[in-house]
Amino acid sequence: MRSSPVARPQTRALRRHPAWPLAAGAALLAGAGLLAPPAKAGSVGGLQHVIDEATEGNRLPAARQQAEEDRTDRLIVHYRGSSRRTALHAAPQATALALQRLQLAGLQAVKVHHNGLGAQVLHLNRSVSATELDAVARQLMADDPNVLYAEPDRKLQALATATDPLYTSQWHYFEATGGLNLPSAWDQSTGSGVVVAVIDTGVRAHVDLAANLLSGYDFITSGTASNDGGGRDSDANDPGDGCSGGHSSWHGTHVAGTIAAVTNNGEGGAGVAYDAKILPVRVLGCGGGYFSDIADGVLWASGSAVGGVSAPSQPARVLNLSLGGKSACPTTMQSAINQARANGAVVIVAAGNSNEDASKHTPANCANVVTVAATGRTGGRASYSNYGAKIDVAAPGGDQSTGSANGVLSTLNDGYSTAGNDSYGYYQGTSMAAPHVAGVAALMVARNPSLTPDEIEVLLKSTARALPRACAVGCGKGIVDANAAVNAVFVGASIASDAAESEPNNTQAQAQMLSSFPVKIAGTMASGTDLDTFKVSVGAGKTLSARLIGNVASNYDLELRNATGTVLRSSARGAGMSDNVSWTNAGGVAVERFVRVKRVSGNTGVTGTYTLEITRP
Repeated sequence: MRSSPVARPQTRALRRHPAWPLAAGAALLAGAGLLAPPAKAGSVGGLQHVIDEATEGNRLPAARQQAEEDRTDRLIVHYRGSSRRTALHAAPQATALALQRLQLAGLQAVKVHHNGLGAQVLHLNRSVSATELDAVARQLMADDPNVLYAEPDRKLQALATATDPLYTSQWHYFEATGGLNLPSAWDQSTGSGVVVAVIDTGVRAHVDLAANLLSGYDFITSGTASNDGGGRDSDANDPGDGCSGGHSSWHGTHVAGTIAAVTNNGEGGAGVAYDAKILPVRVLGCGGGYFSDIADGVLWASGSAVGGVSAPSQPARVLNLSLGGKSACPTTMQSAINQARANGAVVIVAAGNSNEDASKHTPANCANVVTVAATGRTGGRASYSNYGAKIDVAAPGGDQSTGSANGVLSTLNDGYSTAGNDSYGYYQGTSMAAPHVAGVAALMVARNPSLTPDEIEVLLKSTARALPRACAVGCGKGIVDANAAVNAVFVGASIASDAAESEPNNTQAQAQMLSSFPVKIAGTMASGTDLDTFKVSVGAGKTLSARLIGNVASNYDLELRNATGTVLRSSARGAGMSDNVSWTNAGGVAVERFVRVKRVSGNTGVTGTYTLEITRP
């Protein structure tokens, strides 16, 4: 059993609020039609509305903020045998043992609801420390063998930073040193036909976003936290998270603009996948968002019905979670992520903004996610960004310590607490880095819809470029390269035909013959000693190319052998990376060559999956 933290948007700011995303109050530029075409930096004109985060009077003391983050008034209890299906028909009611255990701690369950995983979410009569409630949860698990798991339903917050802007360019898309290498990728894909879920504070119908917005859902159960007059409903619009007169972040609107702002329309800036659609899923309100609500948002966005809410008509293939908090990954969140992956969605998450190991922060430390660190304009790790072995890739998140315009420019709203006018502004944070990667994932899926979540993650990591400045603490495989990632979705010039692996094929004598190209083989490492071998006839002057994409948890290697078993080419890049070999027949007659997949470490059996693509002109 693990505690579940407050979810915060992963944006850094000079002022930190427990009530709004860490993509804090940025400098806002009122007006629209202010940026030049997307392929190069534009200039922002019009009235400049600057919010000075360092001098505003309602700054929350750090000690109080930490106290807010470490308290919750909800407990998640999942009983054995309960599921999403049973939860639809069972009346939510806490058991006598649960009520007794709460009473001994001086607590009462004043309301109970089921989450999308079938667990009970107990609303308590008061807020207590997560440590105290964690002890209650552990004791409940010890008392009642029917409890599968119990954990505090803490909150997460959005993750980003912002100060006032000086320049008006989206350097983060095109600059050679610190940018995404995006313009060339647009020659191959603009994201058309792909849905990206922004699981965040909700999204405003900004003039530079409205054409790309789908109807979403508000999964905030608390009427107070929702700040829109009610609990869950079909309105995913962001009413502001600056409750009680505080400063609203408009965090989800900024994130959405990076992913899919309408482009070439004479308004504002560009989005990474500007022909993709945004599915807004509101889970963060006053004080952040509960894990139970966020998990339901993840389930729904990826195509699962949640409670009385039908699955979306257009599920998302890419989920962006620019939020987080300090905690181990709770079972509730991990279960939702696992289901989203099973539904075919890749989950992109922000690493966090605490300048410490990402293993301490969730959902960055969950399995089956792509965890994104932030880099600045010089290409080095941003000073605030989390780091470590949990990082998969890095992307531009901005670092305004060297200047305001070195942040990430995107869509915003100039309202202080409640909504005002559409605007644009700079934020910095891992909240800003994650949507760059989500946008690239959408470009990849648009070009090759058959890509699996594992394939997307492996290709993002395999095509990333090294940081120009060393990152000894761990920044993943490097900065995501949009053009390289989009070009990597095929081995050949087109989508390959599908084929299944046929056993036995351990030896060259047993090799599976392939005759139609390009071909994409769905294979499995059945055991630790399994070898999968495929035979290909290569004509005179022809080139055979093969690419192996293993599951992200495993290290499988690729070899090309001749008829006598001599290794002609090999690739051993390690776990989570694609392996590639290529060989040209310089002789005058056709020859047989053998492509072999072998396991070094990692999964076997049903989880030991891989895809092998082979092309032969």
